[in-house]
Amino acid sequence: MILLFCAVSSFAQKVGVVLSGGGAKGLAHIGILKALEENNIPIDYITGTSMGGIVGAMYAAGYSPAQIEKIALSSDFQDWVSGRYTSDYSFFFQKKSTNPSVLTAKLSVDSNLRLNFRSNLVNDIPLNFALLELFSQASALSKDNFDNLFVPYRCMVSDVFSQTSITVSKGSLAEAVRGTMTVPLIYRPIKLDDKYVFDGGLYNNFPADVMKKNFNPDIIIGSNVSAKIFNEYPKSNDERLMNRLMVWMFLSKSDSTLIGENGFYIQPDLTGYSVSNFNPVEALIKQGYEATMAEMPSIKLRIKKRVSDKELAIKRNNFNIKKPNLVFSGVTVTGVNAQQKRYIERLFKKDQPTFNLDDIKQGYYKLVADETFETIYPKISYNAISDSYNFEIVAKPQKSFKIDFGGNISSRPISNVFLGLQYNYLDRKSYTFGTNVYSGRFYESIQLSGRIDYPSRLPLFLATEMTYNHFDYYNTSSIFLENPNPIYIEQADRKIDLRIGFPLNRNTRIIISTAFINNNDRYSPNNSFSIGETLDKTIFNGSRSTFAFEQNTLNRKQYANRGRDFLLSFNYITGRESYTPGNITGETFAAVSKTVVNKQFRQWINLKISDENYFFKKRKYALGYLAEGVFSNQPLFSNYYSTLIAAPAFYPLQDSRSLFLENFRATSYLAGGIKNVYNIKRNLEIRLEGYVFLPYEKFEKMGFQGINRMKAFTKWQYAATTGLVYHTPVGPISLSYNIYDDPIKRNGVLLHLGYLIYNKRSIE
Repeated sequence: MILLFCAVSSFAQKVGVVLSGGGAKGLAHIGILKALEENNIPIDYITGTSMGGIVGAMYAAGYSPAQIEKIALSSDFQDWVSGRYTSDYSFFFQKKSTNPSVLTAKLSVDSNLRLNFRSNLVNDIPLNFALLELFSQASALSKDNFDNLFVPYRCMVSDVFSQTSITVSKGSLAEAVRGTMTVPLIYRPIKLDDKYVFDGGLYNNFPADVMKKNFNPDIIIGSNVSAKIFNEYPKSNDERLMNRLMVWMFLSKSDSTLIGENGFYIQPDLTGYSVSNFNPVEALIKQGYEATMAEMPSIKLRIKKRVSDKELAIKRNNFNIKKPNLVFSGVTVTGVNAQQKRYIERLFKKDQPTFNLDDIKQGYYKLVADETFETIYPKISYNAISDSYNFEIVAKPQKSFKIDFGGNISSRPISNVFLGLQYNYLDRKSYTFGTNVYSGRFYESIQLSGRIDYPSRLPLFLATEMTYNHFDYYNTSSIFLENPNPIYIEQADRKIDLRIGFPLNRNTRIIISTAFINNNDRYSPNNSFSIGETLDKTIFNGSRSTFAFEQNTLNRKQYANRGRDFLLSFNYITGRESYTPGNITGETFAAVSKTVVNKQFRQWINLKISDENYFFKKRKYALGYLAEGVFSNQPLFSNYYSTLIAAPAFYPLQDSRSLFLENFRATSYLAGGIKNVYNIKRNLEIRLEGYVFLPYEKFEKMGFQGINRMKAFTKWQYAATTGLVYHTPVGPISLSYNIYDDPIKRNGVLLHLGYLIYNKRSIE
């Protein structure tokens, strides 16, 4: 009887696993679970905090260690922890014009008109939705009772107002996980049971006490990946240690004695790994695995019970097949007034009784693309009677401001600063008002804009822009290594643009616009200038009507290596050209050049197709192309330079808009080239690009100021670049060698930090 009792007791052993917090280091917990399952060690209960709470929740929700590892190694996981989300679900229709901003400060205006900075450092939009995808089905199956999960589970959150630790045992599993990982100042807090909660590691970073109190297992296996105490005090110049200050402030100390005498305390060697670096996923998992395997002989000696792979797989499969399918029957919106509620609901498909997760995701990312909202928090609840889910959005609209800072610092005199201000307001419609300013030696611009978004069955927007641009190419002429001849061309244009746009799908839109334009261009007819001389001047006053089909999925606004940017536009331009000669002329023209003003009515059409596409992508290599074609019956203007300035231009390289390239302008042309991008290491790339430009009828200068066209397709030009690009949080750093085939051969080295992006000219 004694032997039988001992055998039954051994077989009935219950094992609890405790997983600590510790930021990115918590990925080592995956290796610990992996080692335990491989050796058939039972896992009967799990408690966790922060990253330990996330890994533990995934296991409790029916994911195997192999599945958890696959998710952690995916690019989606990196997007979740960094706050990025890809353009596959962002709504291109709602994106504003590209600008060179590198830093954004978001402010909200309360009822007393006080400005408040938004405190969260990481965008939680992709994370919130990912947690719903991962945990909603398991939560529905368990009826929001964590004892009914695949493995009974508890996680810790912190109430900072009462300074207490809270054990979460029921409710939405996704919300519990979101709460346990809410590091102060990094993620915005959420409400659980009407309490704002933060990361559980504040007051209980190693919840072995909760394991004992809630489950009282026979043996506890505790995994600790946090280090609260260091052997040396950080020095003022020790950046590596000082950067961990916030972690020391927020995480409570882990007490290894809480596991008891029969327990196992596993602490992987994570020296050299950072709590904030989520990139070495594979290495962190390996460290956890090896640390557990080192303890495995002792674990097997004390834990006699075994769970076979087949038995565990059947149990997990039986749990997972019972999960209700993610079919949605409704969308609920709270936190807004009736008009705002209707605006949000119209972003989701309403013409069918049920919809799937992809429909919900698309509507969600349409909504978060609207910068009117201070908070957009998603929830999913399950209705057992209808066997369907309800998607709930907790929204908090704000009269909010966004301030953008950017520009570029360059080794050429094309550096500039950028400042943008945007105001958002939501009622029955969404209103956006903005202004941006560029200031630099080469380029100056100011733009005022307003936009109204209508959430109709076919969403559409009405927008207006008033833009002033000023390009001074003379101030960029001292940079070339060969033949540093200055270029005496100065362009100024003004535009009032009225637009209407609507989407075809999430990455494609159609825009119809009309613009009133005024161009004022000054130039030297022979590329020379002396004090006292007057430049020639061409003024063009007119209008431009445009129909444009646009598609954009590029992952970056400059130096992309994934996605596509396609444009098909049809333009009709009409207006009057006024030409006033200066006094830079030959002797025979000197007498008449002071008085002659030539006015001509001009009209033409312009059809443009442009396609930048990265069609081949491997782990470290991307291959793309840029193809562009323009057809136009644009007439010749009064002289050579006035025609060049008004003609369409091909801009193949990153700095092409800062150069006046005579050989890359024509009324009609074909152009294109290949982009090779090789990733050396994270965020560091080598780029090698080459292009050709083939004008239909190249412009030819005749005499002093005359112009004619060559025979069709008689001459082509080339351009190429090679260099390094490092993508930083404040924009790219690029070092390149650029070559252009132009009358004065231009080649040189360019180093810049930031984006070389400008507003388009009025007739582009």
